[in-house]
Amino acid sequence: MSIRATVRVTGVAKNTITKLLLDLSRACYDYQDKTMRGLNCHRFECDEIWSFCYAKSKNVPDEFKGIFGYGDVWTWTAICSDSKLVPSWLVANRTPEAANAFMEDLASRLNHRIQLTTDGYRAYAQAVEGAFGCDVDYAMLVKMYGNDGPPSKSNPESKYSPSSFSGAKKQIISGRPDKRKVSTSIAERNNLTMRMSMRRFTRLTNGFSKKIENLEAAVALHFMYYNFGRIHKTLRVTPAMEAGISDHVWSLEEIAGLLDDKNSN
Repeated sequence: MSIRATVRVTGVAKNTITKLLLDLSRACYDYQDKTMRGLNCHRFECDEIWSFCYAKSKNVPDEFKGIFGYGDVWTWTAICSDSKLVPSWLVANRTPEAANAFMEDLASRLNHRIQLTTDGYRAYAQAVEGAFGCDVDYAMLVKMYGNDGPPSKSNPESKYSPSSFSGAKKQIISGRPDKRKVSTSIAERNNLTMRMSMRRFTRLTNGFSKKIENLEAAVALHFMYYNFGRIHKTLRVTPAMEAGISDHVWSLEEIAGLLDDKNSN
């Protein structure tokens, strides 16, 4: 439900609802940042998902070009292949600096050596080495796509369709990862969950974030519910329960109660 629709249903002022969501998102982020430490997960997949803020890059006014929060925005995510927990994410640019910050955050949350898979984005290799050193079994899954050519009148839907997939190559970067488990399928499925759960991540939408703070807030709220309140179909429990950091399914009221806990502290 949009904020304007919430205003009509509840009769509460728009600014009040916006402030509540921003405050709650900070409480959710702080809780997850504190709780998801010393994890016993063994396999992770990482990926980046594109969205935009304020306007698409080609429509950003000249005075805002090159400023983060205007145009393309990438959300980096790390998902545990077994528990489906997402303990680390970063809303940023798609740059080596962002890759370094993202990997350092992931490494700080782990309790032991892991197997890690990413796509072929070059910045990952240096970022993983900087964050984990030699203490990781790391592989890249490099995907190759065909060139389908520009869209035509006879095939206009190709404008919004990805290029045809032609193959993938597994590259061992460090350690001894199990090649049978080198995959980014779960991370890519998580991207679909994000696009289906947050309207602002839809590719063709008028519900995009107008401010980068709102996008960051939406991501923090989404992952709080995803990790703690949403039962995963294949697990029959929430990812947080599967990972051993929660013993029950959180209700929306309990999630909202984090704001009271933060204020009392």
